[in-house]
Amino acid sequence: MQLTMLGLAILLLTALPVRAGEYKDILDIWASAEVPETPPVQAVTVDHTTTALLILDIEERTCNAERRPRCLETVPRIAALLQKARETKMPVIYSLTTKGTRETILPPVAPSNGEPIVQASVDKFLNTPLQTILEDLRIKAVIVTGTAAHGAVLNTATGAAQRGLQVILPVDGLSASTLYIEQASVWLLHTGPATAKRTVLTRTTDIAIE
Repeated sequence: MQLTMLGLAILLLTALPVRAGEYKDILDIWASAEVPETPPVQAVTVDHTTTALLILDIEERTCNAERRPRCLETVPRIAALLQKARETKMPVIYSLTTKGTRETILPPVAPSNGEPIVQASVDKFLNTPLQTILEDLRIKAVIVTGTAAHGAVLNTATGAAQRGLQVILPVDGLSASTLYIEQASVWLLHTGPATAKRTVLTRTTDIAIE
């Protein structure tokens, strides 16, 4: 009986000796993963006429002591950045989760009259007017803050980069339930094929607005 090419390949592979330690279960490999070095952050200066501040999903449901206490730590920093943005008349745009309302946004970063709000799941460009809002304002860069790091922040920042916008990511202005998730999300944006060349990592206090 003639062997098919596939059968012959399987036969040859099974006949080869397996050296001890050559194969590991993927979970064993994950356990040996090394934490990467802290990515570089830098001070940035932005033009208030071509940059917008995005405040994503800072709501009672998503930013609280029970579900995501680290989010509460970011709120004062986002609020300080928001004040600087408003003082320079930089556009500020908010997002809500699918169950959020304007009233559920935390008071320290609550929107003022006229500041637009979009509502979607994790990608705030999906089925919302966010792209149109940014285009009408002639925005070239977005400062992305909010929660969750691996949800709204990661997906909206990626969507912005894919649309040709520069992404300014203050790493102290995003949050998740764990530090690992925050770091992983930042690394994905810092190294991702769609985002690496368009993402600048910084801190909220290192953003100057002209």
